[in-house]
Amino acid sequence: MNHKCSPLGKTDHRVRVFSLLHSLLLLLFIGCAMATFPSRGGTMASQTIVLWPNGAPGALGTHATDIPTLTVHLADPDKATGAAVIICPGGGYGALMMSYEGNDIAAWLNQYGIAGIVLKYRVSPNRHPSPMLDGQRAVRWVRANTEKLNLKADRIGIMGFSAGGHLASTVGTHFDTGNAKSDDPIERVSCRPDFMVLVYPVITMGAKTHVGSRENLLGKTPSDADIALLSNETQVTPQTPPTFLAHSKKDSAVPVADSEMFYAALQANKVPAEFLELETGDHGLGCGHGPEWEMWLAHCLAWQD
Repeated sequence: MNHKCSPLGKTDHRVRVFSLLHSLLLLLFIGCAMATFPSRGGTMASQTIVLWPNGAPGALGTHATDIPTLTVHLADPDKATGAAVIICPGGGYGALMMSYEGNDIAAWLNQYGIAGIVLKYRVSPNRHPSPMLDGQRAVRWVRANTEKLNLKADRIGIMGFSAGGHLASTVGTHFDTGNAKSDDPIERVSCRPDFMVLVYPVITMGAKTHVGSRENLLGKTPSDADIALLSNETQVTPQTPPTFLAHSKKDSAVPVADSEMFYAALQANKVPAEFLELETGDHGLGCGHGPEWEMWLAHCLAWQD
């Protein structure tokens, strides 16, 4: 890979250190699945909650990596629009880039009155359907808590980068209206996002996939059924949420064809969509810095307006 900032399918020493630190920090929050959010000087503080306080379905154990969480960054009440975006960092389904593809994006959204809600979803050795279940649960949780968070239930979007873009597009094409008979009130709520933002996303599990992401998600010998199910360009329907995509033609890790296929499927199904196809920039688009990064931010903000 030419890029250094977003490992896809492999973990260098920096990511291992990050994962260890993140695991230690997460332990401080395991008991914090709270019903209310503490106030600081009239504004709502950031809060990390555990998506399944009694254990995630299919969890491999009780390690921090088996415990999906949401970190909620609410906008200043004076700016708040009621909109929220659930953010899925990338990392090849083997790690999570929680800085420039996570908390930094939440801070950027907050500037414009949008709540940024960062999802720590399960990655390898966890396999499908664990990440998808985490993403669906994240949408349900936010929608079920809109009154407490002063959000609007019809303005909940999902954003994903790289493999996180695959997760976001999976949630946006594999959704339901909730289980009305569930004992869990969160599970009774729809998990359909109202819009999607996909940035240099992995979309397909077919020939144009990023192999490391596919292996981390589905193993080295995935079934034809799983490949078909999670090739999200084949799962688009007229009910798929409106979508913004950004991808560079020069991406050497995830082919721009992934976004092209998804955009074509959206158009075929008459789903409102915009595709920013950049002429320059490699995977990661500068990793939080530089002209390509600033360009997709500006176009995304204009699309949201």
